[in-house]
Amino acid sequence: MSVKQDFGDALRAAVPVILAAGPFGLLFGAIAVDNGFTVGEAVLMSATVYAGASQMVGIDLFGDKIEPWLIVFSIFAVNFRHVLYSAVIGRKIGHWTAFQRYVGFFLLIDPQFAEAEKRTENGKPLSFAWYMGLAIPIYLSWVAEGFLGATFGKLVENPADYGIDFLLPIYFLGLVMGFRKRPNWLPVVMVSAVASIGAYAVVGSPWHVSIGALAGVASAAAIGTQPKEARE
Repeated sequence: MSVKQDFGDALRAAVPVILAAGPFGLLFGAIAVDNGFTVGEAVLMSATVYAGASQMVGIDLFGDKIEPWLIVFSIFAVNFRHVLYSAVIGRKIGHWTAFQRYVGFFLLIDPQFAEAEKRTENGKPLSFAWYMGLAIPIYLSWVAEGFLGATFGKLVENPADYGIDFLLPIYFLGLVMGFRKRPNWLPVVMVSAVASIGAYAVVGSPWHVSIGALAGVASAAAIGTQPKEARE
């Protein structure tokens, strides 16, 4: 496929992602200003951190005046899944230049990973043109949504009254369900869910995110190394 075709395909794939993530981006901007951020600081955080869950965690921790090292460590725990994303995607972009890989990893958020995996599963190459055609509009819309939320968020006194704060778990559930046709999907998801819930009860947030992810990876590795007869 040509660069133009790849880019066009990616732009079309970006539309539903932008619509799904839009309310969450607006919510972040509103919460950021409500916690003492200026509009400029909220926009800067969206542009440089570019990770919705980590931005939410950061806002909560900044307001509690916690030690900086603990904030960094907590955000790492939430974003540990991106290390796993990079390990998977990195094997498929070896033909990119070093600069392209640096840019690609910065833009590697949850929907970017999900769409990239779907594309490669369909036997299509993961070209840089396609990747950026998907990433650029999502990134720009995220920053714009943060700005709009920070600017007009005060018009909504309590977003929780409208159930907006429940958008994140619904969003991630949709991403997980997108891989439901993969072999051993259900047992891996169940192990990860049980481990995450247990960790939340024992050690609390945000560590349950990383513990659940590691449990899922371990179960997938264990299932994958068993003989076929043992799995049937």
